[in-house]
Amino acid sequence: MIQARFILEGVATGDVLATDEPISFWGGVDPASGKVIDVHHPLHGQSLAGRVLVMPGTRGSCTGSGVLLDMALNGKAPAAVIFSQPEDVVTLGALIAGEMFNCGLPVLRVSEAERQLLAASARVVVTPEAIEASGVTLPLSNGTRAALELSDEDRAMLAGRDGEAVALAMRMIVKMAEEQGAERLIDVTCVHIDGCIYASPANLTFAEKMVEMGAKVRVPATMNAISVDRENWQAQGLPPSFGGPAARLADAYVKMGCSNTFTCSPYLLDDAPQTGEMIGWSESNAVIYANSVIGARTAKHPDFLDLCIAMTGRAPLSGVYLEENRLARRIINVSLIPNADDLFWPLLGWLAGKASPDRIPVFRGLNSATQRQLQALCAAFGTTSAAPMLHVEGVTPEAHLIDADADEVTLTAADFAHGWTELNQGSEEISLVAIGSPHASAEECRAFADALEGGAVTVPTIITAGRKIIADLRAEGTLARLEASGVQVLPDLCWCSISEPVFPVATRTLMTNSGKYAHYGPGLSGRLIRFDSLARCATAALTGHAPKTLPNWM
Repeated sequence: MIQARFILEGVATGDVLATDEPISFWGGVDPASGKVIDVHHPLHGQSLAGRVLVMPGTRGSCTGSGVLLDMALNGKAPAAVIFSQPEDVVTLGALIAGEMFNCGLPVLRVSEAERQLLAASARVVVTPEAIEASGVTLPLSNGTRAALELSDEDRAMLAGRDGEAVALAMRMIVKMAEEQGAERLIDVTCVHIDGCIYASPANLTFAEKMVEMGAKVRVPATMNAISVDRENWQAQGLPPSFGGPAARLADAYVKMGCSNTFTCSPYLLDDAPQTGEMIGWSESNAVIYANSVIGARTAKHPDFLDLCIAMTGRAPLSGVYLEENRLARRIINVSLIPNADDLFWPLLGWLAGKASPDRIPVFRGLNSATQRQLQALCAAFGTTSAAPMLHVEGVTPEAHLIDADADEVTLTAADFAHGWTELNQGSEEISLVAIGSPHASAEECRAFADALEGGAVTVPTIITAGRKIIADLRAEGTLARLEASGVQVLPDLCWCSISEPVFPVATRTLMTNSGKYAHYGPGLSGRLIRFDSLARCATAALTGHAPKTLPNWM
């Protein structure tokens, strides 16, 4: 039995805002207003500001820590957050808010039964001793955590031997390690930084403060997609009020020693990690792909903690770094539907996340999958599940890791049809085609060029891809084919971080083949979405039209 306890201490009073469904703060909550913008979430339109948020946990993007920090800095944060499940992303944002900016908020953990009691209450008061609600008093403890064993090197960094910035980084890591129940820290070989996206002004505030403190990474660190095309944002018409801070944020991480890879598909780089390698990655799709497909090991580290790990080369030995936590606890029975096209894979990921929101699944009945299919599967899965990995029997390297008590669910053709309908709320008239969320692979770009068959697009059509992939496409002639058809191929930014006017202002309904963007796009862009196969996206790009009918294979 979990006794109600503080994760981060504090006092608070507020009206209860409760939900049984986790949410991704990034893509799901507007930090400027505190309102829920995820159109698929039951709390859509509600404000979190000043409320006591009671929910099981969070899901989705690692960038939620930056969103919470920005909410704290601008006075739009919840008064307190109460979880019933382990949670890192929002917790880390609240920790940074208190540690660096003196505006933290209490984060608490209760049992599931206690969460249900609090969810039914109208108002909650958090004191240093208890959570008090209507007819409910839950005594609070600081909990008993396993002793964290630190090496001599860890203690030296923590004591300030390498400067204030490293000491701060170690404090963050130690706090998170203690909360996760880690007994020690481990070395990581590389880090992928997600905090370089300009999701909110807080990301820049944090990064520039770390630069001012002298922060430097000590292990190789790649950088996620940023929020601007770094060399061309001014020519593209972005206002300096946005482009300037976004570029400064990228520059801050480069100053700290990170590589300007600017891609949300780091597994496509030449120096991608190997099976069994201990790494410290952030960005949800990248984490899931690395764990699942490559068989490397990384927790889904929140933004800001990724930099702390890069600065120290150390991460908590907890979660899916440990083999016993990599076991599938839900079997998802699904078969390839006859004549299914590439839409099958991102839609499967989105449906599977809903079917397994809080545990690692293993898929049975697929037997084969390409890199492109697995990329689409992992990215969409990360929008609806909090799990940091998945397994595909006969495909991924650790699919034999199945808990003896794993339960089973089955996804049917009817589930696919229902999911397609839910994600296709836009009209038949398409005004933008969006490819590359996460960043498109060379294979995906070639397939799109083939589907266009040399025709000229009639609506804005944009592919976002990493610098390396674009260089490869240029060398092989695929980039020239795409550009001859009128397709824009943009580096550095991604659909989940794109902004007007690079995102065409006149857009009413956009079409994408990305399950990730189909989920987040309505909230992030304010536009309606059509979601379908790459071939149907190509047809829409050529004609500006997409019939709103179920694909034949459904």
